Amino acid sequence: MPVARVKDLQTIPLFTHLEPGALAQLAEAAKEVDVPAGQLLTQPGAAGSGMFFVVEGTVEVEARETLRELGAGDFFGELALLTEDGTRTARVRAKTDVRCIAFDRPAFEGLVRVHPDIAATLLETALTRLD
Repeated sequence: MPVARVKDLQTIPLFTHLEPGALAQLAEAAKEVDVPAGQLLTQPGAAGSGMFFVVEGTVEVEARETLRELGAGDFFGELALLTEDGTRTARVRAKTDVRCIAFDRPAFEGLVRVHPDIAATLLETALTRLD
């Protein structure tokens, strides 16, 4: 398990309260994703298999006729993991070169089983994004 990935996780506000052992477990379950500027990460209607936490760079999120930017420490893709059918609801494109940490559905489910407070925060964020 790369020490660098644990350090990356420590920079994400959602994980700052986690103990080193929990961060190490998360790091093992996570995958690093590097995306060049301009590349599409998610498309509405597509099957969603994971969620992403931005470590470096900026992404543009287009959903419900609004456009917003997310940067380091922000996340996206949670709606696909919180819904049964797992369908993407937003178009997300890398505005700059982006480095993300990604969790697939099994890793996500393991995370929220051990840390239900994280699930509550993700759900709260998802609900505000649906407004």
